[in-house]
Amino acid sequence: MAKAPFLIPAVAIVAAVGLSSLFVVDEREKALVLQFGQVKQIKTDPGLGFKLPLIQEVVTYDDRILSLPTRPLEVTPLDDRRLVVDAFARWRIVDLVRFREAVGVGGETVAKSRLDGILNNAIREVLGSVPSTAVLSDDRTPLMNRIRDLARREAAALGIDVIDVRLTRTDLPEQNLSATYDRMRAEREREAADERARGGEAAQRVRATADRTVVEVTSEARKQAEIIRGEADAEANRVYAEAYGKDPQFFAFTRGLQFYTESMKPGSSSLVTQPDSVYFDYDRFLESIGERRAPTQ
Repeated sequence: MAKAPFLIPAVAIVAAVGLSSLFVVDEREKALVLQFGQVKQIKTDPGLGFKLPLIQEVVTYDDRILSLPTRPLEVTPLDDRRLVVDAFARWRIVDLVRFREAVGVGGETVAKSRLDGILNNAIREVLGSVPSTAVLSDDRTPLMNRIRDLARREAAALGIDVIDVRLTRTDLPEQNLSATYDRMRAEREREAADERARGGEAAQRVRATADRTVVEVTSEARKQAEIIRGEADAEANRVYAEAYGKDPQFFAFTRGLQFYTESMKPGSSSLVTQPDSVYFDYDRFLESIGERRAPTQ
């Protein structure tokens, strides 16, 4: 019975030691078992693990795909046109031992800092080898793939796999934006002036062609009208001649009526004459205008 007081502490110590030899790895993590800083065990599967209590320690790392946004970076493409570039990378720890040796106790914080430098160098190297038009274009996939491949080769020494790199922003520096906008505005105004000049020239050609066509059509119409009028006058004279030959008296009568009709139109000059004027004597009137009344039989 005297040993009972010492048994409980002993059991508690054994239980504590047993529990300290157990560790649990989450499905989102990987773990290293270290003994005096040396890697003794790699635990990549989720579940329960064992280690030596007090001697060994467990260090866990995130097994998910991580994101790393870069700081705004100024680059100079081939045409010496400075640009400000933002990017982000997707990366993952693939070699725990190499990762531990490369970053030490700093873990993911140190890894992000070193990976940020690798990405910046890759961005400067790739974008510095192409003109700014390629960087500012809509399709930058080949450039991003080149940056990813270059960063992947460099990050392999850290036990990291760079899965993807994306350029999120490619802009001009603030001090260059105003000058660039002014240059773009001047170019657009010049293009607009050229378009207006070409449009005015085309309009002048159209108007000249239309005016020439109007003159040609009008001239042709007048010529045809004169021809038709001449033919009509000739036909009228022919008809008059035939009528005169058939009945000179009737012809003279119609000519007299035509003269009276033309002279008495509204708006014609006023006629002032005496009652015994030739104008009111039909026979004398015909003689005055050159017509001779045929003698009656």
